[in-house]
Amino acid sequence: MLKKIFSHSLIYGLAPQIPKIANLFVLPIITQFLTEDDFGVAGLIGSVVASIAVFANLGLNVTLSNSFYKSPGSFHWRWRQTYGFLILWNVPFAFLMAILIYFFIPEIAKENTLYIILANVIPIVFFGPTSTIGSLYFQLNQKPFQIGLRNMIIGLVTVLLNLIFIAYYEMGYMGWFLAGGISTMLLQLSYWFPMNIKYNMKPIFNFKWRYLKEQLKIGIPTIPHYYGSYLLNSSDRMIMDVLKVSTGDIGKYNAAGNVANNGNHVGVAVGKAISPFLLKYYRDNKEEKAKLLIYMLQTIFLAGSFIICIWMKEIFSFLIRNETLKMVYPLAIIMLMGYNYRPMYLGSVSKLMYLEKTNKLMRISLTAGIISLTLNFTLIPIFGFEIAAIVLFIGLMYMGYSGYYIKEYRQVEIVKYHPVLWLIATCLLTISVYFMVELNILIKVLITLIVLIIGVYLSIKLNYKIKSNE
Repeated sequence: MLKKIFSHSLIYGLAPQIPKIANLFVLPIITQFLTEDDFGVAGLIGSVVASIAVFANLGLNVTLSNSFYKSPGSFHWRWRQTYGFLILWNVPFAFLMAILIYFFIPEIAKENTLYIILANVIPIVFFGPTSTIGSLYFQLNQKPFQIGLRNMIIGLVTVLLNLIFIAYYEMGYMGWFLAGGISTMLLQLSYWFPMNIKYNMKPIFNFKWRYLKEQLKIGIPTIPHYYGSYLLNSSDRMIMDVLKVSTGDIGKYNAAGNVANNGNHVGVAVGKAISPFLLKYYRDNKEEKAKLLIYMLQTIFLAGSFIICIWMKEIFSFLIRNETLKMVYPLAIIMLMGYNYRPMYLGSVSKLMYLEKTNKLMRISLTAGIISLTLNFTLIPIFGFEIAAIVLFIGLMYMGYSGYYIKEYRQVEIVKYHPVLWLIATCLLTISVYFMVELNILIKVLITLIVLIIGVYLSIKLNYKIKSNE
């Protein structure tokens, strides 16, 4: 099970994230040609794009996954209708995104307004949800090579384009936008032929409105849920802009986020990887196995993030070749440890999604997002932009653990996940590693080995229990 989870995480879940993670490995080169303002522009526009991205699929990815398992005989017809509807929807969606980007472009980037907008909206207009449909199809059919090969190539292309545009042509923030736009187009194009020709998943534009209305009733209530994730992970840059925080300070925060957000990418990746397993466990009434799987992942996340964070100072010294930006590593520690919320979050939310209680999900993520929004507007003017990292941690902890206490989950709860204990462990480890990062290197090596041994032992033990319950 452990081997399968790792392989599926790398192929299924990490596939859409590889271009983002690949950028991490060129930071030592490109940061020599970037300033705080470049990071600030990229972070702000990225936040703006994320603010509307949640509306791209209208939550219908949930109904696609459910129909695959609940209606195996008719899911093909259902998917084609959804595909056709989303292609049409993506045209007005792209127009809305363009307008939003236009109003938030900072003064120092005004001269490239048109290029920034085109780099973000062209992939949406021409290919719509093709990569979403394609990657989900291969993920649920457990065909890792189909996803892995595409994204390995696209990831390498993205790295190459970043090097060319930023390091060679010295285009600054525009290098990121151009590389992102081109790589997204290539990824979308790679899914078009197999989905439309080989698997005959051609979109149906003359779709049944009655069917779509039923699906939208399930999907749309998830939008506030997903939007809460945006408010937590990306809105802080927009709030800083509204509060007149300098583009340079936004850039510092974004530099820390660029490194720490890889923890979020891994969390999303693992979530996609284990979804087929959790859905099968729920269907077969094997709740104990689902719990053990969540426990195993939470152990791996805590041990892995702790080890990375204790070396965060050295990581920043290596990755960031800008003396000002490399000093924000304490913010990255807090952010990265916050992303440990993900496994326990999946424990409650996956069950509610499987039971299609999607209208209750906003109580979890949207509430967490509102808490984050309120605290940022209140505390940033008092304590500065750095406080946003602590606000992010608080919001993520709420989102990860509050689901176990809402009425709808308690009504369907079969096994106890003991969320309070995991929450306390996460907070204690975060406080510890925040100070341990300054320790002597030899002491940090010893601590790393101890945490690694404990993490591996517990993970293997939990993996054995999962197998023994087969």
